[in-house]
Amino acid sequence: MTAATAPRVARPAVRRAHPARRAAAAGFLLALPPVLVIALFVGVPVVTALAFSVGFTGGLNTVIAAVGQNVHRADGAVPTLAAYGDVFGADDFWQNLGLTLGVTLASTAIVLVLAAGIGLFLRLRGGFLARLLSAVAIVPLFIPVVIASWAILTFYSADGFLTSLFAAVGLDAPVWAFTPVAVVIGSAWTSLPFAVLMITSGLQSIPDAMIEAARDAGAGTVRIVRTILVPMSAVPIVIAVTFTAIGVIGSYTVPYFTGPNAPTMLGVALANSFTSYNEPQQSIVMAFVVFAAASGIGALYVWANFRTARREGRA
Repeated sequence: MTAATAPRVARPAVRRAHPARRAAAAGFLLALPPVLVIALFVGVPVVTALAFSVGFTGGLNTVIAAVGQNVHRADGAVPTLAAYGDVFGADDFWQNLGLTLGVTLASTAIVLVLAAGIGLFLRLRGGFLARLLSAVAIVPLFIPVVIASWAILTFYSADGFLTSLFAAVGLDAPVWAFTPVAVVIGSAWTSLPFAVLMITSGLQSIPDAMIEAARDAGAGTVRIVRTILVPMSAVPIVIAVTFTAIGVIGSYTVPYFTGPNAPTMLGVALANSFTSYNEPQQSIVMAFVVFAAASGIGALYVWANFRTARREGRA
């Protein structure tokens, strides 16, 4: 009797397994098109560019190797790092890299201070002024970067509005056009809206009961910010910092319009190397330097998410 009923008991489990496998297959097929698109239009170019940077000039790299200048070719299957030597051996590259990292750090710090200040003011005080500040901080989101860069350039130029305003009262205004200061101002201007939205939303999600309980226990504003608001909104803050730094380190429009001719940020330098000097291999090397720096910044975002997931028991 037991042997006869065993197949009958197993059949429902088999029937239940079939819908699960079908759902998994359907989910895989639904996710496959975007994965293929990313692999085709992002993965393949990255692999091809990496191969070209170490001297493999055949296949998809044949045309660009034929028209490019100072192209180093691999010795058969042995890659060459001559293009990396060209880039890393030039003093201009290290000056450009230093300017890029300096502008990135300064812009990110300014954006973090402004966004956190606006978010904390809105969370702790509220009122019309706080809402006005948060609304004004979002305005750059609706202004094209080209227009903002040109406005910053003309505002801080030698014959711009700031100089005219200072001259009206007999003072000399600082001329920041075509300087790293203008790049920092433009980068902070264009990056502030996203940071404000992220940090403000993270602070607003903290329950009022926790803040009121801390105040009832005698905690001041500084202690509440340090022990409650900042730790509980750490992930949105890290996201804002990460995306701001990555956006600045690879920017082109703002440093191209407002920055100096030399040194330049790496985004402008690699574009000049490709278009003006026709050195595609060297420009790809600089692009991988930017990619490595952005990956290091992105590791902070991954670490913050993993730490949060582990603390919540999801990892």
